Amino acid sequence: MTVENRVRVYRSEENLPREDQLAYKIAQVATDPVEVSAEVAEMVINRIIDNASVAIASLNRGPIVAARAQALSHPVSGGGNGSGIFGIAQKTSPEWAAWANGVAVRELDYHDTFLAADYSHPGDNIPPILAVAQHVGSNGRDLLRGIATGYEIQVDLVKAICLHKHKIDHVAHLGPSAAAGIGTLLGLDVETIFQAVGQALHTTTATRQSRKGEISTWKAHAPAFAGKMAVEAVDRAMRGQTSPVPIYEGEDGVIAWLLDGPDASYDVPLPAPGEPKRAILDTYTKEHSAEYQAQAWIDLARKLHREHPEATDADNVKSVLIKTSHHTHFVIGSGANDPQKYSPTASRETLDHSIPYIFTVALQDGAWHHVDSYAPERAARPDTVALWHKVSTEEDPEWTRRYHSLDIAEKAFGGSVEITLTDGTVITDEIAVADAHPLGARPFTREHYVNKLRTLAAGIVDEAEIDRFLAAVERLPELAAGELDQLNIQAADGVIDLSAGPKGLF
Repeated sequence: MTVENRVRVYRSEENLPREDQLAYKIAQVATDPVEVSAEVAEMVINRIIDNASVAIASLNRGPIVAARAQALSHPVSGGGNGSGIFGIAQKTSPEWAAWANGVAVRELDYHDTFLAADYSHPGDNIPPILAVAQHVGSNGRDLLRGIATGYEIQVDLVKAICLHKHKIDHVAHLGPSAAAGIGTLLGLDVETIFQAVGQALHTTTATRQSRKGEISTWKAHAPAFAGKMAVEAVDRAMRGQTSPVPIYEGEDGVIAWLLDGPDASYDVPLPAPGEPKRAILDTYTKEHSAEYQAQAWIDLARKLHREHPEATDADNVKSVLIKTSHHTHFVIGSGANDPQKYSPTASRETLDHSIPYIFTVALQDGAWHHVDSYAPERAARPDTVALWHKVSTEEDPEWTRRYHSLDIAEKAFGGSVEITLTDGTVITDEIAVADAHPLGARPFTREHYVNKLRTLAAGIVDEAEIDRFLAAVERLPELAAGELDQLNIQAADGVIDLSAGPKGLF
């Protein structure tokens, strides 16, 4: 059974014992030798495929080219055989592989998600854990256990501790989860993982300006940085170096000064000893390359495109009102008060966080494409701009309640829409979850993950290489020590020009 762990701030003179600290309890979960269930193993494989899909589609985008060039400036470090980088045969040290691959996975905003008190992309745990596994020659069973821990810890933290309310970026939950996952992978002791978790948290707290206003390329780098810090934190902890204690509960710690303050308390659910780590099963991936709260809205817009083509013409539309959750309205809706969300010259990263833009394009096109839907010429189309500027959002308390519900059967990420035409006709519809959600119209299965890979890798990876990668990843529980390099998918000849990488300091 899951255990609720009360977490609050303690004055220094209270001298909170290690075993009562959240970071220590996380470390205890990480050291629990419980086996991974077949159902969880199946989903881990799905998410490794999913990460490869979106990374391959990003291989020649600017942030990935830069991160890859940085990684290749660092040779394989001592203590292992090095770690692979998406798309190429060359290896680097594990922290830099975590960096390059983390950026590639995150760039298109197209992999898995979990939303509760805060939000997250738990697939961000995979690059650092896999990089370490490749470097030290782990086997598939070890990797499965490490990834299961990474997902478990991040999901449990996201269920209990809200970061975005205090404008702290959500990767503050990723540093500790990735460190814990690496600890499980390596079979480290509780004390070492405890110190690594504390260091990872301490070094990965940052503001949410990375997802506000003119959103920059750092959005893709933020989780990669957290993964890199997790690898380095584990390395330091293994060498006997310690971290700020207590990191969460201290009177000058994260909760007291970055979150809800000295009077705050949280109940963090963690698996009891011997309880399987199943949190990955609560997460869901994306069918579309966009912020997760946009997934259901793209599906609804495609439906309205088919059923009400008259609503796709700006001249026919007086207004479009989207009623949705607090988060969707204030973060990616008009409630954010970001003029850039309505700007046809905004960056891809900004448009990806603009429900008015995304709904408009999906409504007009009846489709969504990870490149074409964000193209500057698409965003600047006059009829699109005209309709886009008629779209607004507002918070609906019921959709906010459902967004925060802990009941997976009623938890929702959509809302309702009212399209008022110039002739007075009002078109209304609603959607609770995306079609690809486990409770949606077309839940994602292994077939969908494989199709996503084949679609995004077309023209970038040879078919034989796709087949080889899939055969390897589907054998993950049986892969022997040293065989995890098979999980590094290679681009076809000529796709990547390593000499084109930008020059920097290294």
